[in-house]
Amino acid sequence: MKKKSNFFYNPTTLQFEKKETPVYQKLYNALGYISVSLVCGVIIFFFFGSYFESIKTKYYKQRFNQLDGKYNQLGDLAVQLKKEMSVLEKRDNDIYRAIFQAKNIEDSLRAVDEHSITKYDHAIYGASVKELYEDVETSLYQLKNRIKFQLKSYAMIDELVKNKENLIRATPAIQPIANKDLNRIASGFGYRIDPVYKTEKFHEGLDFTAPAGTAIYATADGVIEKMEFNGGYGNHVIINHGFGYKTLYGHLFKYEVHVGKKIKRGEVVGYVGNTGKSTGPHCHYEVIKDGVKINPIYYFFNDLSAQQFQQITTIANQRNQSLD
Repeated sequence: MKKKSNFFYNPTTLQFEKKETPVYQKLYNALGYISVSLVCGVIIFFFFGSYFESIKTKYYKQRFNQLDGKYNQLGDLAVQLKKEMSVLEKRDNDIYRAIFQAKNIEDSLRAVDEHSITKYDHAIYGASVKELYEDVETSLYQLKNRIKFQLKSYAMIDELVKNKENLIRATPAIQPIANKDLNRIASGFGYRIDPVYKTEKFHEGLDFTAPAGTAIYATADGVIEKMEFNGGYGNHVIINHGFGYKTLYGHLFKYEVHVGKKIKRGEVVGYVGNTGKSTGPHCHYEVIKDGVKINPIYYFFNDLSAQQFQQITTIANQRNQSLD
């Protein structure tokens, strides 16, 4: 290939002279080189860039799908755990606490508010990875607190179970007088005719007639709290059973206990008499719960069948004259 010369023969001067390239030509040539370089660079950039970008995109899409699956699994798990916790909490309130007469736990105490699981699709609408992480973290944190609270509740129920036997022993459950034939109840709970003043007055217990000297039994386990005489009950005994229960036995002829003595259900407290405001030998019996006198008829479930309970209820509800 013939090499291009930078000199030319000038016929006027009859000499070889160096070629002078005009400035505009130099600029034109430089711009040409630059343009060609830019075009080549752009072509190379887009070619290699698109190739490597496709690899990155493929990797990120694969990673996104993996995270999407794991996130949805966590979301579904959290939702399922919430449902199971709701069932446990409902059973806790409606069954376990109802059995042991314990106060229900309010939902506001178990969890502040429900935090719904946000679907991973929300990332398309602007939710950042941090927000999605915090969303799952918040839900799991609330579940952790609810589980912790429920465990405390079950620990309390466990204590109630342990105390249930004591509660049963402390609950009045038998009649204070042997009354197999159900014919010893002379007057029931409620308004009755006063035997002395002959006016209607509220009778706060049951009157059991029996010959003087008939044994009177403690109707539940407890401790003798009081033994004294007054004009109304005469010689009487009050037993503190705990759990808010107390029982009173009035008009005794003789005591068989002393203050502070621990007593079991069925043990003899004393004997039927006619002391105090009484018109005949009998035992006036009262059940007191949390300071309120209630109808003792509902506390004979240990020694009465359903038929006998119906029978004794009919007898006790007769609006007759009381014996005290």
